[in-house]
Parts: sequence; structure tokens; C-alpha cells
Amino acid sequence: MTAKQQARRPGTPGAFSRWMQHRANARMNRKVRRGRGTFMGMDVLILNTVGSRSGQRRETPVAWFADGADDRLIVASGGGSRNPDWFDNLMAHPEQAAIELPGRDPVPVTPHHLDGAERERAWRLIATAQPRIAKYQGKSDREYPVVRLSPR
Repeated sequence: MTAKQQARRPGTPGAFSRWMQHRANARMNRKVRRGRGTFMGMDVLILNTVGSRSGQRRETPVAWFADGADDRLIVASGGGSRNPDWFDNLMAHPEQAAIELPGRDPVPVTPHHLDGAERERAWRLIATAQPRIAKYQGKSDREYPVVRLSPR
């Protein structure tokens, strides 16, 4: 193992994996902006955040689930032993968060990290809508954070 590989945080993808993810995200963002916001049977929005360390603008396609008329639920699964970067960015700078729904302009949102009974209710809604997410959660060592995004 090289020194560069050893310096990477555990659970952090390598350069090729990150490159592929950036390309896939950019393609999905283009689709959402053209008004086509679904992937594998799930609705997708673009989450606009600011990097927790870099301060740079970030745009991440994320599956969402309706929670009432205007609120959206998102799950920080990330597929690894740690939360995805977008979750850390969102929590570090919640006042700068916005979402883009398919074919619409960005809307500022307030994120609410759910816990306790509120998270359980939201998780049941999500798992009912997409059982594969519950199956995915079952294979993880951590509880996936659930965030409610409310328009400001």
C-alpha cells in the first residue's frame, strides 16, 4: 500500500471511484434540470450545499420522499461506514442549503436532522416507499441519518 493510500480516511473511495461518482452526479444533475428527476424508481432532487472545509458550492443528486405538502425527506446512506460528504456539508452550513426539484429553480430549505420517534416515523414512510433502502440499512453498522428539508 502506498503512502497516499494509507493517508486516505478509512471508508473513503479512491480517485477512480470519486471520478466516476462525479461524472454520474453531473449526468443526474443535468437530467433533473431538464425535468426528468427519477433514478431506479426513486424521485431525485439536487441538494445544494457548501463544503464544510472548502467553502465551495456543492451540488449532489439525492433521492427524496414526500413528507406532507412541501417537506422532503432524504437519507444519508452513502454506502459506507461513514456519512456521505453532503450530509456533513449540510449540517455544517444549514443556512446555505437549497434544493432543485426537476425543471425548477433552487429553493432555500432548512434541514432538520431527525431523531427518536420523529426519525422512526419518517423511516417507516421511507422504508414503505422503497424497501431496498431498509434492506441496505440492514447491512450497515451505522444508523442512516434522516433529514427533513423544509422550504424557508
